[in-house]
Amino acid sequence: MVKQYKKWLTRGIAPVLLVLSFSQPVFAAPVALTLDESISLALKNNPSMKTALSGREQSLWAVEQAKAGKGLTLGYTHTDERYTTYSSYKVDSAGYLRYGKAYYGVDYYQNALSLKLPIYTGGSVEGQIDQAKLSLKVSDLSIEATKQQLKQTVTNDYFSVLQYRNNLAVSKETVGNYVDHLKNVQLQYDAGTVAKTDVLSSQVSLANAQASLIKAQNNYDLAVANLNNAIGLSLDTEVTLKEELKYEKYTNTLDACSEYAIASRPEMAQYKAKVDSANAAVNVAKSGYRPSVSLFATEGWNDDQFAGFDNNTWSVGLTATWSIFDAGLTDSKVKQAKYGVNTAEVQAGQERDTILLEVRQYYLSLREAEKRIETTQVAVNQAQENLKIAEVRYTAGVGTNLDVLDAVLALNQSKTNYIQALYDYNTSKTSLEKAMGVAVK
Repeated sequence: MVKQYKKWLTRGIAPVLLVLSFSQPVFAAPVALTLDESISLALKNNPSMKTALSGREQSLWAVEQAKAGKGLTLGYTHTDERYTTYSSYKVDSAGYLRYGKAYYGVDYYQNALSLKLPIYTGGSVEGQIDQAKLSLKVSDLSIEATKQQLKQTVTNDYFSVLQYRNNLAVSKETVGNYVDHLKNVQLQYDAGTVAKTDVLSSQVSLANAQASLIKAQNNYDLAVANLNNAIGLSLDTEVTLKEELKYEKYTNTLDACSEYAIASRPEMAQYKAKVDSANAAVNVAKSGYRPSVSLFATEGWNDDQFAGFDNNTWSVGLTATWSIFDAGLTDSKVKQAKYGVNTAEVQAGQERDTILLEVRQYYLSLREAEKRIETTQVAVNQAQENLKIAEVRYTAGVGTNLDVLDAVLALNQSKTNYIQALYDYNTSKTSLEKAMGVAVK
């Protein structure tokens, strides 16, 4: 009986354990990423990239649509009709034709094929094709601009994670320094060598540092979420970054960066294409001054019996149309198009000035951050030495508790400043490359 009970118990528990084993949450390993890998993911997954590619496809088909204006068109028309007609004569009951009013119903069926080929459109279709091709060029440049913008966004997000990761480490170190100091203060208080106020002030400093640690952890988590969003991963994906914030000397001069930007920035080429497109619009508008010529051919059949394929007729001809007077319509279109050229040229010049301003702004920001890296690195070394001296003096009874607390806070601030300088330097470099139009590999 006991053996049978164990047998049934085993059979009952085994499936339950199996189900529970599969129902346990599976924790995915952290995704380890370099900066280049993060950028590649963004180029593959980010919606802005997909939007730019879709816009390029639209522009490509717009070119085909414009080209169709010069192509051969073939149309077919079928007509079924019944109508009444009036006659002054009618047929009497004996079958003789006599004078008298009569209405007759008539069935009419017609089939027609029409062929048309534009020979000359006065530059209208040609101008539309040019505009469509220039729009396609703008779309291609938009893809490159989107790549560069994505690279800047992802790089800044990547560096933000590194910055907040380093800040988090500094906050943990600061908490550890306050904890160690509080232990030392407590021991001396227990020995009766320091006052209660030293314990209390140390506890307050520790509590403030712990609050800053909580905030630093939250900042890090948000930075990771922003990076995941930019590269197309789930927001709660745990990532491990393979790189560190570091300083690498940037050797280009401001003049060299500016010249490179004018030659390489995709927005500059975009505005040039827009100016060319505006000139093409002038040519389209001027087509109203010129004649248009088309070749046509028709083939038709009609009958009073369905489906109407008797009584064949055909025609071939050449049609020329020319608007002699249009009440100033063409003049208005031409003047409007010319002002469009002026607007495009002004915008192109404005874009050039904006690009040069961006290059200068980010170049100077990079150099400013570079100087801060040097000074804050020295400050970190000095703050570390100052903390050691303050701790030794306090333990020896010749220093104050406030000296140690201030030294811990100063070390925290100097390290935070150093991390900020590295972050500003690297992000300014990324923004400078974006302003210059450095291609994304």
